[in-house]
Amino acid sequence: MPVIRRLFFMLLVSVPLAVGPAAAQQNVLPTVENGLPTLAPILEELTPAVVNISVTTRSSVETNPLYNDPFFRRFFDLPQMPPARPSLSAGSGVIVDAHEGYVLTNHHVVENGEEIVVTLKDRRRFDAELVGSDPGTDIALLRIEPDNLTEIEMGSSDALRVGDYVVAIGNPFGLGQTVTSGIVSALGRSGLNVDGYEDFIQTDASINPGNSGGALITLDGRLVGINTAIISPAGGNVGIGFAVPIDMTRVVMEQLIEYGEVRRGRLGVMIQDFTPDLAEALGTDAERGAIVTKVEPNSPAEEAGLQAGDLIVAVDGIPVEGSGDLRNLIGLKRSGSDVEIAFLRDGERRALTAELEEGQTARTPSLDVAKRLEGAELRDLTPNDQFFAGTEGVLVESIAPGSPAGRSGLEPGDVIVAVNRETVANLADLRQKLVGIDGPFALTVQRGAARLFLVIQ
Repeated sequence: MPVIRRLFFMLLVSVPLAVGPAAAQQNVLPTVENGLPTLAPILEELTPAVVNISVTTRSSVETNPLYNDPFFRRFFDLPQMPPARPSLSAGSGVIVDAHEGYVLTNHHVVENGEEIVVTLKDRRRFDAELVGSDPGTDIALLRIEPDNLTEIEMGSSDALRVGDYVVAIGNPFGLGQTVTSGIVSALGRSGLNVDGYEDFIQTDASINPGNSGGALITLDGRLVGINTAIISPAGGNVGIGFAVPIDMTRVVMEQLIEYGEVRRGRLGVMIQDFTPDLAEALGTDAERGAIVTKVEPNSPAEEAGLQAGDLIVAVDGIPVEGSGDLRNLIGLKRSGSDVEIAFLRDGERRALTAELEEGQTARTPSLDVAKRLEGAELRDLTPNDQFFAGTEGVLVESIAPGSPAGRSGLEPGDVIVAVNRETVANLADLRQKLVGIDGPFALTVQRGAARLFLVIQ
């Protein structure tokens, strides 16, 4: 069965790749040399802007239960805890600002990285600073010393059409820079990560493990996407690769530079795709949009005047094809910004303006007050989490393999509802209840229809 694979490649040694000096010439079209068309001149200018990124992480070593016995440790003179095991992963990145040293890559390439090293095509190496990272779009921004760097100019992914030629540049398998070409196979793809903001460019240019964070460029040398994932039945390339559009990436990058994170706007509605059956029931001849099924009390949507049953058809003049479009359009706007929403009510087209509030679904990589839960991504439950309707607590979104949280027995999808039998309302409440707990503590966890007690040592 085909699986979706993230494109970073696990290595035991550092693999040099990516960027070098000088400023790239832009707008260089394919040329003819010796009577044959070639992309060599443009690639010679641009490939120094594509870098190798090696990331060092540390994962805790699985231990024998006897390690938890202090008499056993004392008898054999063992350390209190076994040392964490370092591991190295590699991906790609793209220099987009040579003067400031900004490098775009994927969130999953640098996630949980303790040390990030960027290697240029001329084999110079730089320690990189993580400016910020956004799991929702799988985009991260690094900064390196701006020492004679090459950048790739950003283009416009909105101008792409199916059939346009594109070139993918990256570092698959740690072999060094690799360039492949193809066409844009589809636009607006989604469904790879239901929790993410997706509007992927699909291409048949070969994208392989290690290409994560690499560049997708047009034949005039402009960056239109950041390579991120492939669909593969057996780990190899079958001509179905995906890139995050540069127009979406640019919005994320601006907020990462300003805030170090993405502060998403929130409208406060529950929505679903508009279907022909709904069109018939509502007595409208509209063909697309997002239907509002619920408006949250005291939300920007309620204050602006939206109602359940309204069909949202555009945001700031941009057509809304379905619920995914609306989620992207709202989620990529800053909190506090005004948006104009066009909608149909009783067959009549109307418009209103809403001021977005800050989203409440910000993730936290770990609990700084409880090292034994490191490696868990936790967030507050929201009204959009319909499966947990009526439940108060903290949702476990993901668990890093081999982490303290992974060994605790927690699983993705669990909801922490109590600590030592004291109910937990939200993430801030959980932090407060864990303050000062030095010994073991008990978590009450909702897992599906069952409630479990997990003792965290």
